Amino acid sequence: MAGPLIAIVAGEASGDSLGAALIHAVRARSPDARFIGMAGPAMLAAGCEALAHIDELSVMGLVEVLRAYPRLHRLRAKLGARLLAAQVDVFVGIDVPDFNLGLARRLKRGGVPTVHYVCPQVWAWRPGRARHLGSAVDRLLALLPFEEAFFAAHGVDCRFVGHPLADALPLDGDRAAARAALNIAAGPPLVAVLPGSRGQEIDRLAPAFAAGVAALAKVRGKLAVVACATHAGQLERLRRAIASAAPQLSVSYVHGQARLVLGAADVALVASGTATLEGLLCRAPMVVGYRLAPLSYHIIRRMISIPRIALPNILAGEDLVPELIQDALTPYAIRDALAAWLDDDARRARYTARARTLHESLRVGAADRAGQAVLELCGPR
Repeated sequence: MAGPLIAIVAGEASGDSLGAALIHAVRARSPDARFIGMAGPAMLAAGCEALAHIDELSVMGLVEVLRAYPRLHRLRAKLGARLLAAQVDVFVGIDVPDFNLGLARRLKRGGVPTVHYVCPQVWAWRPGRARHLGSAVDRLLALLPFEEAFFAAHGVDCRFVGHPLADALPLDGDRAAARAALNIAAGPPLVAVLPGSRGQEIDRLAPAFAAGVAALAKVRGKLAVVACATHAGQLERLRRAIASAAPQLSVSYVHGQARLVLGAADVALVASGTATLEGLLCRAPMVVGYRLAPLSYHIIRRMISIPRIALPNILAGEDLVPELIQDALTPYAIRDALAAWLDDDARRARYTARARTLHESLRVGAADRAGQAVLELCGPR
């Protein structure tokens, strides 16, 4: 008897990694399982047959998305038709909800069980939309513990599977070893600077971050400062942004090593986003900063329905790390928030203990749980 035929559609690198891990986990339980869909390099290497490549969804920005809409609409229609014709046993959309939920809705109407992996953050943005998810998906797979109860209250079958970052990072890191791996000698406090993964984030945040760290250096003396870019193409942009704001600041630059940098840091200055979760899992005391264009901030502030935006604070249900947002992101506020971490050993110890507890709550074998949840929806062939 042939194994299940599972459709997976990912739309970016993080989804490609989740998809590859899911394929391996499903095959551990069902060795004859087959996979088709929209894949990237990791899913292809895991054995997924690609009907499309994830690069076809790599569109960012409101205007760009609007321009690309006709093409994306045709792509979604073509994928839906091919997956229905293939008579897949279950469909798994990984993140990119604007694309995947519409595809899931069509497949569900065609009798295909549907799963969405990585919950849309409707708990932060207009939570009333959650009740409409049931028309598209039979099951949600949540990375964060509180999401299960939230979506269940809106009548959606949601399973908490854990967070893959928590599985990937050790419970007990070695800060001295991480510092040595960066070739930074023991001595002054190490301040990590991670101003985001997008060019606009670097342009908007890196000068403010640099000015804040320079203000800290004036009152504390020598610091070891490491600025981390997501990839090599961002390094020069990051250097220019920091040098223009704080030419006197001595900075080491790396790319693609966020976890190593956070694991070495005595304190980190991090753009709001996934890197804040990495910082928590690396036990890096941090200050979270973010700034948008004024009009965008004015609009988004009215839409957000939660009191905190940093993932460590959302998970903890308290102000575990300081958030400096928009006009609050000033050099002196950054200086004082960083200094407060460095000057309070008891606070650092409490943070480390709380971060470990949160790490343990997320480290439950995400890929295996997700694989089991997907296979439960596959009928007999």
